[in-house]
Amino acid sequence: MAYAVLSVNPGSTSTKIAKFIGETELWSEVIRHSNDELAPFGSVTEQFDFRLETIKAALSAHPDEHELDAVVGRGGMIDPVPGGTFIVDKRLLERLKLGRPWDHASNLGGILADALASERGIPAFIVDPVCVDEMKPEAKVTGLPELPKNSSSHALNTKATVRRAAKDLNVAWDALCVVVVHLGGGTSITAHRRGRIEDTNNVNDFGPFSPERAGGLPVGDVVRLCESGRYTEREIKRKIEGQGGLKAHLGTSDMREVKKMMEKGDEKAAMLYRAMAWHIAKEIGAQAVSMGEKTDAVLFTGGIAHDSEFVRLIQERVQWIATCLVYPGEGEMPALAQGALRVLAGEEKAKRYGDYVKI
Repeated sequence: MAYAVLSVNPGSTSTKIAKFIGETELWSEVIRHSNDELAPFGSVTEQFDFRLETIKAALSAHPDEHELDAVVGRGGMIDPVPGGTFIVDKRLLERLKLGRPWDHASNLGGILADALASERGIPAFIVDPVCVDEMKPEAKVTGLPELPKNSSSHALNTKATVRRAAKDLNVAWDALCVVVVHLGGGTSITAHRRGRIEDTNNVNDFGPFSPERAGGLPVGDVVRLCESGRYTEREIKRKIEGQGGLKAHLGTSDMREVKKMMEKGDEKAAMLYRAMAWHIAKEIGAQAVSMGEKTDAVLFTGGIAHDSEFVRLIQERVQWIATCLVYPGEGEMPALAQGALRVLAGEEKAKRYGDYVKI
């Protein structure tokens, strides 16, 4: 039986929706939200009614809008949980509405999915939220006990990419030992060992710099910068998490713009382009070592994976580790649908948030 699933993926200024019959995408839409439309809302959670109405308006254009077996939303910033598909129940819904520790648009994914599913009498799910934590205890230890390393990665696309590679390699997805490199505005590099993310650079705090993230920094200098009086805490965080990396060096986080600079002979842009690839290659090596056994493949995914020249620079340094496979794009919408489909088909049991957190 081919199940019908609606995927809902809220972003900061857009909401993506797509309908799937089995793994086949029937249609998709990107609903844009202008700054003026979002300005009246003090938080992401307050945007709920507005976004729900825009989704319903978009759905009304499709005569098959009510023919669904489940609705699945992007997983939000909840407490650490293992990977998998979670049913949106009362406990999970309450947690998503808190909007902590980060008032992120993804928090609305499960809330919107639940609203759309409830009026249809069908289940709502989230899949592999960004807070997936399957890290080994050793991976979390830092030199300060009060500052352990947290798990934060592109878990949804990472796990979907591992499943894609497993099909191509004709092996069980949870038998693979792979390093997954998600290349985007932030870069997450994970050691995915036998079905679990055992380590990750944590996209905001460790590892290589990226188009928008500063990556690992000299901690002493960071302390001095914080104490300089030049920046507020919010400004410092913004420099590290949204205005760092290529944005800080070149004034743009758009790799296409960086390539144009390079074509015009900008040596600084060319050096930073190479440097980012070099730092990513180093982290791939570290994650491969962390698994403690032979790496089956290095998988490249994310939007920047479309840049074959950039990927080549990384591959030249890491291809001795393992076969390199490239899966460009983020693939979030089908990944969401696939997570719901596995539960509907009985291939996987839906998890409950309350089973993994203290209530």
